[in-house]
Amino acid sequence: MTNDLLFEGQSAPAYSRTLANDNALSSNTDYDISDEYIRSLGPAIPVPILNPGRLEKRAREFTAAFTGQALYAVKCNPDPIFLQAMYEGGVRRFDVASIGEVRLIKNMFPDAKIYFMHPIKAPEAIREAYYEHGVRAFVLDYAGELDKILFETNAAPDLELFVRMAVPKNKPGGGVATDFSRKFGAKPDLASELLLLCRPYCTKLGLSFHVGTQCPDPQIYAKALKWAAKVIENSSVKVEALDIGGGFPADLGGVEKIPPITTFTKTIAQAVKKQKLETLELLCEIGRGLVACAGSLVVRVEGRKDDLLYLNDGTYGGLFEAGGAIGLPYPAHLIRKTDRDFEGTIQPFRFAGPTCDSVDMMNGPFMLPSDVQVGDWIRIEQLGAYSEVSRTDFNGFGTVQKIIVQNELSGEKAVQALQI
Repeated sequence: MTNDLLFEGQSAPAYSRTLANDNALSSNTDYDISDEYIRSLGPAIPVPILNPGRLEKRAREFTAAFTGQALYAVKCNPDPIFLQAMYEGGVRRFDVASIGEVRLIKNMFPDAKIYFMHPIKAPEAIREAYYEHGVRAFVLDYAGELDKILFETNAAPDLELFVRMAVPKNKPGGGVATDFSRKFGAKPDLASELLLLCRPYCTKLGLSFHVGTQCPDPQIYAKALKWAAKVIENSSVKVEALDIGGGFPADLGGVEKIPPITTFTKTIAQAVKKQKLETLELLCEIGRGLVACAGSLVVRVEGRKDDLLYLNDGTYGGLFEAGGAIGLPYPAHLIRKTDRDFEGTIQPFRFAGPTCDSVDMMNGPFMLPSDVQVGDWIRIEQLGAYSEVSRTDFNGFGTVQKIIVQNELSGEKAVQALQI
């Protein structure tokens, strides 16, 4: 393997190589790329690192802990490598938001069950999903969408309809990074009316909600389930399914400690029982909580002004959620270009992306050693979700090189695939 391709960053065929030894990998059992390996490559453009083995392990842990059925939210990372790892980890149902995602899942996993859970869908997408791909489960949050679904499916007798409820919040934002109820969901009283309206047109009726992105507190789910029970009771109709949505968080290593995923699953199971909802089929739409840990991004420092580091990737690339209204402070790790002694302090830094747009900024704080220099690399963790899928080519900064860490089941050797 030569370094020329890494420095030039130009189009080239994808290739893979089996390592002669594991020197490029760290010594932990789930395998990861070492700092020494990144330093030897000397990448001049961003390097996403995918670890599908870590994802498969995470999926197995979650599906074992969750008392219902897990739907993978395809939107957060539709990379076929991750989708395959998810499937191997026991996930057999998928939450899709577009006809493109329907086609992708149907092509990869013909027998998987697909849920079309975008509340506002194109009529052509509904029709194709139903007639060409066998999709039967659809969500809605107002009467007009029900009309659309019934028209495009010719009021099919085998529909599974889910009414999406907007979760009432006790405070602005609801304690989550992004409150989805600002855009989707019917208020509880209207959700009850919609359940009553949908009942004659479906073989299975469900209620769904989404507490919001990066939910740090399991009790937020318990409160939402209390509202769900009220909505179902007030509808006076039989409901067979309950979809508690996503929001399961990634551990960003901040001041606010994220509880283990099993704390969330136990709290949800207890709340379901307390609200007497245990007879309903329980679903969730997990995304970030599964795949975030399986991806990271190596960026290079192109400039430094005090606490502001200028990187070769930013909010128009793999760091979309680190800036703007979300502003997630991802864990960051310094890879020094040259091996040098350091006895200084760890300090907060801000990041600036490579584009000439002034909104391409990330406040963090990103905690790094104070000796960061131009030419060093920073590895940013927990970027398996909503990173590469959000990347654009704005200002011509879209080129990346992808490293895929593949773990053999024996755990004795690893294979890397580098895609240019």
